[in-house]
This record gives sequence, C-alpha cells and structure tokens, in this order.
Amino acid sequence: MAADLLARAGHGVNVLQEEAPRGRTIGWVPPQLARELALGELTVDLPEPWLRAPLADGGVLELSRDMARSVEAIRRVNARDAASWPRFCERMATLARLLERLYVEPPPSLVDLRFAFRLRRLGRQGLEDLMRLLPMPAAELLDDWFESDVLKGALGAQAVRHLLQGPRSAGTAFRLLHYHAGNPPGVFRVPASNLAPLLRARVAPREAKVARITVRAGEVTGVMLDRGEELRASLVVSAADPRRTLLDLVEPGWLDPDLARALRHVRSRGVAAKVALTLERAADWKTLTLAPSLDYVERAYDDAKYGRVSAQPWLDVIADGKDAEVHLQYAKADDGDLAALATRLLTPFLSVTAARVLPTPASWPDGQPHQAELALDQALWMRPLPELAGYRTPIKGLWLGGQAMHPAVPGLAGYNCARELLRSV
Repeated sequence: MAADLLARAGHGVNVLQEEAPRGRTIGWVPPQLARELALGELTVDLPEPWLRAPLADGGVLELSRDMARSVEAIRRVNARDAASWPRFCERMATLARLLERLYVEPPPSLVDLRFAFRLRRLGRQGLEDLMRLLPMPAAELLDDWFESDVLKGALGAQAVRHLLQGPRSAGTAFRLLHYHAGNPPGVFRVPASNLAPLLRARVAPREAKVARITVRAGEVTGVMLDRGEELRASLVVSAADPRRTLLDLVEPGWLDPDLARALRHVRSRGVAAKVALTLERAADWKTLTLAPSLDYVERAYDDAKYGRVSAQPWLDVIADGKDAEVHLQYAKADDGDLAALATRLLTPFLSVTAARVLPTPASWPDGQPHQAELALDQALWMRPLPELAGYRTPIKGLWLGGQAMHPAVPGLAGYNCARELLRSV
C-alpha cells in the first residue's frame, strides 16, 4: 500500500519481496481507503454465520451478522445472554468506531488535543467503558455480560488469537475490541480480502532478498541484495519487523544503544500453527470454533506459558468445500505432529483424508504475524516502541511500514507510513 501511494505521488518505486504472500489478506480495509486508492475490484469476505461453536448436547451456537438471528441463537442457549447481547454489541461498537478513526492515521499522542476531543465525543458512558475495558482481562469483561460458557469461550478465544496470553490476562479485552474494528456490531472476526493481489498488479514486486540496508553519514543510501546487486535510493520503507530492519539489515553503530536494547526486548512470540485439511466430503458449514469455555482456553494457555505444546489447544476452522484451514493455538508450526492433533480433535465434526502443517511465512518473526505482539503496552503510541511509533527511524530516509507498526492491520501501517513520509519530503 505504501508503494502504491508513493508511486501515485510521483516517486520511482521498486518493491522487493522475499516470498509471495500466501492466500488472501486477513484484515479490515477501511472504505475511505478503498475509495482513495480506487480499489473498485476489492472483495471482502466474512463467513456467515461468522462464528459456529458446538454445544455439549450436540447442537451449535451460531453468531450472525444479523443481530436478530444472533439473539435468537443465543436465546436457545441462555435467555439472559440473549437479552444482554444487543447492549453488549452496541457498547463495543461505540468503542470500535473510535479505534477505526485512530487506525487510519498515525498513532495519537497523549498531548494531542484532537485525541482528547475524540475521547470527549464518546460521552460519559463511552469514556467509562473505554477506561475500564482497556486494561481488563477479556474473561472479566465477558463474565460481566454473559453466563453461557460456550459463548464466553468462543469470544474469549478470539480475544487472544496469536497472543501468548490467556483470556484471564490483563489487557486482553482490548484485543477483542481490536478485532471488532471495521465490523458490524456483534462481529468479532477479521475479514479476508483480495487487497494484496490488487496492489501487486499496480506496482509489480520483484522477488529478491535484501542482505543490507546501506547507510552513509546517518542517511540511507539504498539496499544491497544477497546476490551482490546494489539498488540506490534516498528513501527506504521496510515492511520487515523493526528488529530485523534496524539490528540485522543496518550495520551496527547507527543506533543509540538504549534503542537497540529496547528493540531486542520487543515481544514477538508466535503461538499458533496453521493446518491444511483435505476432507472426505465437503463440510456443510463455513466455520467452526472449538473453545467450549474460558477455562478451556485458559488451560490451553497454561501449557504454552510453561513452554509446552497445548495438549488441548483451541481451534478455529474455516472450510471451503473439501478444503479447510485450521488455526491451532497454542503451538507453533515446528512443535511436533500438529496435523495429527488437529485431525484427532476434529474427528467428531469432519472426515479428514489428509492433513499437513503449513510453513510459517519468513516475514513472521518467531511465527508472530503481527511481527510485534499486539498487547496494550505495544499498541497505539507505544507500537512497537514509543521511539519508533511515528514510522520514521533515527536513520534519515529509513521508514518502517510493516505489521509491527500502528495499527497492526495489514496494509494500514504502510498507508499511514507513506502519508507521513509524503508530508515530510
């Protein structure tokens, strides 16, 4: 996205990628951004129902984009929860709209009056909800509103997706809110889109591995490829994680030692694996979440907390005909026979003929797709560190536009980075 904006502004742009992106882009695409970039062929997909969780009696709980259908589905499980669902969704949607505004611009400053005015527009109830929710464990938020174990378990699992924490960890309610941004009220699943191929068609990337970002007198001068070719440039925008960009690709000595030390301590732990399944017959549903309670998800996290593969991980399945992809957490792609584990757990629901663990993309440090874990202390004006939150680095001409930067939504960091860069040149 950064390349497209810079090319539109008249810059000569070379895009280098080490590997072709796999599948569709997972993340929200703001409508105003789609209009600005004239993404007329953009398609955004979200399963309907967006969540399907099995019940102990053999039934299922299905949550839909349609509020009335969700309420009726929840009523069959718990009448009190059905009454609470619309109010819960309305309160969360109010806060999610704030995040949506913050996500399409550079991270706010605590002393920025515009940020203060936006908070005031939430009103008294909204401000109270925000200040209470941000540091809150997702489990406590959900316990406040609901009684049903399966409803709380499925939502609590979404709150800790790709996070080495459990739903009883502080700050995980913020993650649930993050996944609500860009969605209709009551939807807490990130959609998929064809954004990446649309952008690649505009600025065709070249497959190449960068060995070094070259710097002279504190200013970037270009990049050196692994085969020895040097590309001269006065501006470099890196979508690699900041630690690799500044500690591995830049020669030592250009960073303040305190910043280098802080970069080494940015948390970027991978906690999930993807398993591809081939099915004997097509599934008659699109999605299935196996996280029957908050206690189940928390126990799954307990194993990971002590460095073990979860014996009972929580699973999220997206099915498409005879193919399915499983999000398996808490484990990593190289943690034993995860294909067999996923197959065993899904046997009551699917007839699997083949299963394989998908390789982790090279751009995910330690298997973390957000590059830096999206936790409250690594979010907004602290993402991934306060010193780097504005996308620029201490090296003149070197900018950061990858997933580790605000707002941890694919494409949006590059969009915000390019806009800031264009304002500065």
